[in-house]
Amino acid sequence: MTQNAIAGFKASLGVERARDDLFTRELYSSDDTPEARLPALVLFPHSHEEVQAIVRLAGRHHLPLTARGAGSGNVGGALPVEGGAVISFECMTEVLEYAPQEHLIRVQSGCITAEIDRIARADGLSYPPDPGSSPYCRIGGNLAMNAGGPHAVKYGVTRDYVLALRAVTGRGETLETGVRTSKGVVGYDLTRLLVGSEGTLALITEATLRLAPRPAARALLRAAFAQSKDACAAVSRVMQQTILPSAVEFMDPQALAAVRGMGAASSLPQATQALVMVEVDGELEDLPRQLEIMAAALTGDGLLQLERGQDAATIAALWTARKSLSPATKAMAPLKINEDVVVPVPRLCDLLTEIEDIAGSERLRVVSFGHAGNGNLHVNFLVDPADGDEMQRARRGLDRLFGKVLALGGTLSGEHGIGSVKRSFVARELDPVSLHLQREIKALFDPLGILNPGKLFPEV
Repeated sequence: MTQNAIAGFKASLGVERARDDLFTRELYSSDDTPEARLPALVLFPHSHEEVQAIVRLAGRHHLPLTARGAGSGNVGGALPVEGGAVISFECMTEVLEYAPQEHLIRVQSGCITAEIDRIARADGLSYPPDPGSSPYCRIGGNLAMNAGGPHAVKYGVTRDYVLALRAVTGRGETLETGVRTSKGVVGYDLTRLLVGSEGTLALITEATLRLAPRPAARALLRAAFAQSKDACAAVSRVMQQTILPSAVEFMDPQALAAVRGMGAASSLPQATQALVMVEVDGELEDLPRQLEIMAAALTGDGLLQLERGQDAATIAALWTARKSLSPATKAMAPLKINEDVVVPVPRLCDLLTEIEDIAGSERLRVVSFGHAGNGNLHVNFLVDPADGDEMQRARRGLDRLFGKVLALGGTLSGEHGIGSVKRSFVARELDPVSLHLQREIKALFDPLGILNPGKLFPEV
């Protein structure tokens, strides 16, 4: 980046919102992946118009722009280009419109996800997508990666709640997509195209989101099993019922060992090797019926314990082990390679068998847990990046994992996205025609290739 370009950004935003000091550049050089790339400049716009001015100036100087929310992603989606610019949306936090009578809210991209849900709660509404980072992640990052969460099994993911978007294309043009009504079929669905595009097509500045009625009550079942295969069979039975649970979570033996080390699973039988959590919600008077149906589905071979929770304190206590997993696994090794693969629910056991074989044959510590109701597992390889041999074994393990997932009819990512970490594997899932058309779409939206280069697609 030239000094002339830096001066242009500072003139446009002011020196306090166009920062090139080393401290700021280092602070924004990484996301939740271990890699870091030092940008030349970090920009803090306050409005759609300022984002548009930034993109136009970047286009004139052919400078790469990497959009950033809270930096909580773990596939390198917010890693900047060395010497490029980071455009942070953390100052764009305004609620532009809240219309509970229409079940919608319009916000700037920097709004914290949990805050959107908090606002809706006052009117008996909710914003259902709930990634684990929702207390601090920003809606723009959720939109970029099409984030999910535990309740996606019943309520869907981010894209299912997006009515309309306002964005800036790589050409510096304002793009308005979607409608504010619940139905609308005029033209191509550019809204869904932008959601999950990882900031490679346009920079989303505003989003109109659909809100849903908040369930009156919820209850939880926590089932301990002697083996993972017994837990998988139970998950399949749960998902075959005539009611849909609001969450179905799974933890394998290694995940249980991790949380036990933190003292977060003391109430489980010692023989427990797998855990399944099933949450239901709805009207209070209907919960007993739902619980009985789910308890019957969970009952089967290998069941060691079945706990119930209907009051808030008990539910929170039963969730403790699951919510302790992320810090527990991070403490187990210098590096956690976190994959979020998805397979059809009936093939979960096949996937877990392959993961166990990978761990054994490659001598790796692998911890698996996640959103079993969607067939979405977080497979964590715990490694030491300073150990070259272990890293080589991990790479072989990842290759085997992805191969098995695709062979089982699954997909490489359910909610984390591709970013820079998984891009080399994308051609194994997308056929050449699809990949070519998507590259053509990218070129149409961003002809100079300045928006988040080096992400999503494999190198040509």
